Amino acid sequence: MGRVMQFEAGEEQQQLRSGLDRLLAQANDLAARTATVRGEPGWRPGLWQRLAQELGVLGVGLPEALGGFGSGIDQLVVMEAAGRALLPEPLAETLFQCAPLLGHGGAAAQALAAGVIAGDVRLAMALGEAGLRDDLAAIAMPARRNADGWTLTGEKQVVVAAPWATHLLVPVRTSGAAGDADGLSLLVVPVDATGLTLHEYRMLDERRAADVTFAGVPAGADALIGPEGGALPLLEEWRDRAVAAACAEASGLLERLVDDTVAYARQREQFGQKIGSFQALQHRMVDMHLQLELVRSAALLACQSLDGDSAARARAASAARITTAQACRFIGQNAVQLHGGMGMTDELAIGHYFKRATVIERSFGSENFHLARRGRLDG
Repeated sequence: MGRVMQFEAGEEQQQLRSGLDRLLAQANDLAARTATVRGEPGWRPGLWQRLAQELGVLGVGLPEALGGFGSGIDQLVVMEAAGRALLPEPLAETLFQCAPLLGHGGAAAQALAAGVIAGDVRLAMALGEAGLRDDLAAIAMPARRNADGWTLTGEKQVVVAAPWATHLLVPVRTSGAAGDADGLSLLVVPVDATGLTLHEYRMLDERRAADVTFAGVPAGADALIGPEGGALPLLEEWRDRAVAAACAEASGLLERLVDDTVAYARQREQFGQKIGSFQALQHRMVDMHLQLELVRSAALLACQSLDGDSAARARAASAARITTAQACRFIGQNAVQLHGGMGMTDELAIGHYFKRATVIERSFGSENFHLARRGRLDG
């Protein structure tokens, strides 16, 4: 008998949503967020600790064997709240992209999970390389075997949330050539390791990323996550988890874009009338709401498919990625257009949400890749 899909938030999820919205509303008005992302360190360690200690949120998404809890709908609730609040902190990168992979490692990797739950460990996936696009098998950065483990030499690019991470998950080639499905290994490396250097910067959405240089960085034998040379399925799982989290976040931030646009249309006057009374604009806002509902449904399915069959997980993730990219474009562009020139100013939240939606639209694989993968899986 198949798994039962949960479509509605239960009482526990409603309490989680209420607690998150209340905490984030207190800590995250637009002025506070702008000051945070443009200052140093670009995130709020105090808020991170409150998420860990007051709400216990930092265990959501981790396997039960590592002390975690929660279902796909819990992940949806957490990331929708992060999207509504435009949260810069690395919830997705730590909890929903990287932490679930720790269960495939040895005792040292699994011990990091307790630090994640306590708020002391933050993770980021150091995957990007020059010329790397959708084919994860094309990862080329080498790690050479030695008596104690491996030595890493090379560079990873656009590692989102790396400036805030305590540890990086680093896919490396331990055998074979770039393009081989075999030969990739996944290592966990502390950011303060000898020879590791971060070159950090702000992205379009004002979150932080870094290019990471590895100059003979040591990694012990206990740094390995998954089988040596067999990390490609783990990286594909990581991408699907990243897509699901991004789509859930988009559901929350697109909700804010729709709500702000409707509220603006009800008060903005043109030709002596509220623009919300114009039928053409009413139709457009209805279309925005329909796109939002499509994203919510696709994100829910993607989140609830994460721990099932790999083909079902991939199918749901690709469908959600395609749906969300289209909705981010449609809702974001219409929200800005209906606000006029004010839509791109720093004074209104709308421009900040639009920038984040634009980044999500282009993350974790191209639309062409996900369309082709969905076609293969459906065929």
